[in-house]
Amino acid sequence: MIGRKNMGRASPVFLVLLALGFFFATYNLLTMIIHNREKAVADGLDGVPDPIIQMPGNANTKTTVRTKVPFHVALTATDAPYSKWQCRIMYYWYKKVKDLPGSDMGGFTRVLHSGKSDDLMDEIPTFVVDPLPAGLDRGYIVLNRPWAFVQWLEKASIEEEYILMAEPDHVFVNPLPNLALGGLPAGFPFFYIKPAQHEKIIRKFYPEEKGPVTDIDPIGNSPVIIKKSLLEQIAPTWMNVSLRMKDDQETDKAFGWVLEMYAYAVASALHGVQHILRKDFMLQPPWDLEVGKKFIIHYTYGCDYNLKGELTYGKIGEWRFDKRSFLRGPPPRNLSLPPPGVPESVVTLVKKVNEATANIPDWEKEEKE
Repeated sequence: MIGRKNMGRASPVFLVLLALGFFFATYNLLTMIIHNREKAVADGLDGVPDPIIQMPGNANTKTTVRTKVPFHVALTATDAPYSKWQCRIMYYWYKKVKDLPGSDMGGFTRVLHSGKSDDLMDEIPTFVVDPLPAGLDRGYIVLNRPWAFVQWLEKASIEEEYILMAEPDHVFVNPLPNLALGGLPAGFPFFYIKPAQHEKIIRKFYPEEKGPVTDIDPIGNSPVIIKKSLLEQIAPTWMNVSLRMKDDQETDKAFGWVLEMYAYAVASALHGVQHILRKDFMLQPPWDLEVGKKFIIHYTYGCDYNLKGELTYGKIGEWRFDKRSFLRGPPPRNLSLPPPGVPESVVTLVKKVNEATANIPDWEKEEKE
């Protein structure tokens, strides 16, 4: 231990080295805390851990019996190259797990909101709907999603009683049962959807007489398994609330890229609909480390690692997989696997992508376009 008297005689070099040592020790500690904090929040473990399955407060679990019936997979998409290659991979894995034991998957529809056919019509079952009038989405393309569902539900013939609302960057990793229970839809809780923290804004669209803000679920529209009859009621409200939120400058600024997700949550609550929250519905690499018994990989986050297998999130890694690296066209076949030490979830994702691209016909043709 260095006393004050001895410290006064310490050389400048020693003091610099001591300061640097303290700096790097603090930096490493803060990095570890931040990473663990982000992981905890992403897992819903910030504070008291949430249960894997959280029932709505008004659910009668004694009389609610799971109805084992098929659901229709509905995938909203554009005709942009970025959307198309993800849809092809997603549809490949739908076909792989559809008929496995434990699956309740029924038919599949890509709801294409470009207003015109494209070159995937023969490969993926597709229903073409119109986009919003020009300029109405103000560059926020996902505003077309609720409008697409409104049109599809009105015009299409859908045999199944239930619908799974899915997205192009979903990969099925386990057979998916119908997670809805009777009239209760099932959804995935997102850690960043926090209606109670935006009560002032939420009250513009969900007045006090409708109930407490806590009645609004921390979800978006996807993934959600819901009765078709319920979605037919919610979809027009979802569309109107989305447009109203986009028109309100304060709301648009506060919600940003998740505005349409908040709109679905609010629209559901306006109809008195609450969801079973299923944390096992989906996993999101790189934050979720293991696949386990979860059903869908959602690869919305970039996965960046150094060659030691250490996460470098926020900094481009020596090894990376990020869907945004392929905005203008699909990834090549046979992507390199992550270095040793990278979590199972990321390794599984890359293997799933590689298997799909190796088996989807004419992937090389797609690469050249």
